Amino acid sequence: MPGGRLTQQERQQISVGLADGLAYAEIARGLDRPTSTITREVMRNGGPADYRADLAHRATQQRTHRHKKAAPPGAQALPQPYGRDAEAVRDYQEALTTVYMTSGLPKMMARVLGCLYTTDTGSLTASELAQRLQVSPASISKAITFLESQDLVRRERDERRRERYVVDDDLWYQAMVRSARANDQFIETARRGIGILGHGTPAATRLENAARFLDFVSEGLIRAAEQGREVLYTRTPTTPDGAATPRSDRA
Repeated sequence: MPGGRLTQQERQQISVGLADGLAYAEIARGLDRPTSTITREVMRNGGPADYRADLAHRATQQRTHRHKKAAPPGAQALPQPYGRDAEAVRDYQEALTTVYMTSGLPKMMARVLGCLYTTDTGSLTASELAQRLQVSPASISKAITFLESQDLVRRERDERRRERYVVDDDLWYQAMVRSARANDQFIETARRGIGILGHGTPAATRLENAARFLDFVSEGLIRAAEQGREVLYTRTPTTPDGAATPRSDRA
């Protein structure tokens, strides 16, 4: 965390900023901190509606104390390939997790997804996830079930018949299409209500406009997903001078 850990005074300023309705970026500028630091601090301690400076500060002290008292295996930054800075990778994974949380994912689901996306293989077993995140297998199972339901991960079996949880390129396409199609039920229901409420009435017009808008946006998203699908299969190998040369792996 640039500038060291947040102080109690800084947490008080965050609390005041939230109460005043300031955006995370504005609070961050006032403290000369990265926006991601403020976002992570708030989301880790109850969210913008329930953030309390004193409770957040106490919780941080307790976490630090527990870590120093008995840091479990795997709590330290794992050794990294390609000469990566292990601490930097761990901090980045935490920042990515925060982004997933702010987009609406529950914390454990966000942690699992962040862990998977920062592995080169893009896949881990339940036991590997549990060890890396220092949580119970039951927590991993619950998170995976949720992520599967949202088309954010998929399962496969490796050569040892172990079940692995995978994130790959096509999942982004599938998730985009699923998100667009999720509007279909509302569109259908809204249009059914137009006849019941009476064409031309304010309520019916409101529903009709909403249905037309969502129908237009959904079709646009699906067309964009189809057109952009090729991007998911484009690799960018680098030349010796560091320049990227995009190419597609698909025929």
